[in-house]
Amino acid sequence: MVARRRQTVRPRLAARPYPRPRARPARPADLEGMVDLLGYLFEQEADFSPSPAKQRRALKMILARPSLGRIFVLSHELGLLGMVSLLFTISTAEGGRAAWLEDLIVRPEHRQHGLGTRLLRAASAWARRNGIRRITLLTDATNQRARRLYLRHGFAASAMQPLRLHLTRGRRTRPTPAPPS
Repeated sequence: MVARRRQTVRPRLAARPYPRPRARPARPADLEGMVDLLGYLFEQEADFSPSPAKQRRALKMILARPSLGRIFVLSHELGLLGMVSLLFTISTAEGGRAAWLEDLIVRPEHRQHGLGTRLLRAASAWARRNGIRRITLLTDATNQRARRLYLRHGFAASAMQPLRLHLTRGRRTRPTPAPPS
């Protein structure tokens, strides 16, 4: 009797409750949906907490001044399913424009369907076409799912470590030390 090689069977994802949405540039009409999405993001990040007024103010600034950054959303009849934002700077190391990937979020009930990948690809493709030389991001050290997504798409760990100085009105805050890598 010849031994058969056991095949690994990957479980199929449940049928998507929506057609594959396409990433598109955010519009002012998307503002409240993006504020809602950022609420999910900041609930899961250790360093931040949701503040709809702050998020609304910052999003309005980005939408009003495209020289500051770009936001892409995945929209559907259900509303916004996810968003990603790039904020621009000049890198002396790169000799040109660079971007911070500031926010990437997919609604929790729509995760595991490739939507984060769609957003990341849309932002990266736009950046390449528009002369951005590097995209940098920060992610929680404990968010392994996000880290795997970024690594799969070519991001690499850096020897650089983030430090913050919060310049808030009338108070000095102490940043939480970063965990060792």
